[in-house]
Amino acid sequence: LSSACEDAAVKVIILGAGVIGVTSAWYLSQLGHDVTVIDRQPEAASETSSTGTGQITPGCAFPWARPGLPLQAVRWLLSPQDSPLRLRKWPDPAMLRWLGLFMNNCSARAYALNAARMHRVAEYSLHCLDALRQETGITFDDRQDGLIRLFRTHKQMEQARRTAPLLSEAGIAHTFMTVEGILEHEPGLAHSAPLLVGGLRLAREQSGSASLFTRRLARMAQAAGVRFLYNTTIQGLDASTDRILCVRTSAGRLSADSYLLALGSYSPNLLRKLNIRLPVYPIKAYSLSLPLTDESHAPLSMVEDISHHVSITRLGRHIRLSGSADLGGYTLKSSPRLRTVMELSFSELFGGGDLAEATSWTGLSPCTPDSTPIIGRADPFSNLWLNTGHGMLGWTMACGAARVVSDQISGLQPEIPALDLSLSRYRPA
Repeated sequence: LSSACEDAAVKVIILGAGVIGVTSAWYLSQLGHDVTVIDRQPEAASETSSTGTGQITPGCAFPWARPGLPLQAVRWLLSPQDSPLRLRKWPDPAMLRWLGLFMNNCSARAYALNAARMHRVAEYSLHCLDALRQETGITFDDRQDGLIRLFRTHKQMEQARRTAPLLSEAGIAHTFMTVEGILEHEPGLAHSAPLLVGGLRLAREQSGSASLFTRRLARMAQAAGVRFLYNTTIQGLDASTDRILCVRTSAGRLSADSYLLALGSYSPNLLRKLNIRLPVYPIKAYSLSLPLTDESHAPLSMVEDISHHVSITRLGRHIRLSGSADLGGYTLKSSPRLRTVMELSFSELFGGGDLAEATSWTGLSPCTPDSTPIIGRADPFSNLWLNTGHGMLGWTMACGAARVVSDQISGLQPEIPALDLSLSRYRPA
């Protein structure tokens, strides 16, 4: 990035120090702006950004809302133990509104539109991440070895073949694999080969620790002049009819020229007081991180166990297991049953990690009804900007989304089309 807009540099306050907020701070600082980041935690990436899959997967950027899903959702509700998404509480008004918008996006036309938007951001983000890695030398237990979806039944394999044209249409390189081909890439699966019938490899997918990346990038941003106000609670925004005047915090009122909201699932709570209804609802995801104990029975990169809806990712000397998701508000209560499922999947497939020493997390992913992030200005406020709603793909979309909103705040034309990513797409036609 150049400092071409230094003459128009502004003071920007970013609310949130997760991977979205910190990447935004980095790009804004590189464009010459005076940036302050506020977060209630003692360091960056202390909430959802510390709990994800560790996967950077533009090839998985497809909307949850799709044709035929309403009927499938009924089956999931009737058989929650086999479902990748469960309803954990009686719907509240916010959930009902979100579900209504979600169902409206289950048409073929909406699916195609949303998939195109998601791929645009995810592919651009991968490009930005690769450039950032090259420019700065940042490391984060990163690997560029692809992802393999593992099929235990021929039915799963056939279902994947039927949907493969969607990958081709999106330009996503993919290869169906025999069990022998799988073992060439993941020899740690050798003892579990009898459980498998084949796989699907997405060669361009990457992995890495989002929390390690975010904290290292935060230190680099701080060295470049970004201020981080940790242990600071955000209480609200004071506004006139068309501008934000200041942010109220536990450290007092702080003002800037522009404000960027990157609070993930908590973004709607802050905007509600400004009469802005943000269609973001939290979906709770589960993960375990365990020490690697046996290289010969461990993943080299990433696999997805389709049967158990579990992702298994190598992150340095640790292994990250990520499970299904719950739609149930802001509770962070863990699920012993889901932990058992994740442990079972890992034990059956690999086993080269110490489950007794596993650390469990739950995180709230900010999901939109169309699975596309909300990036852009928050009308009617001319100096309030949004970068939220990335769902389970926050790590995948972080760099690209941050670059887009940083260009917008700077008055620059983003490198990808971005007008249809703003909150305005939810306004009635």
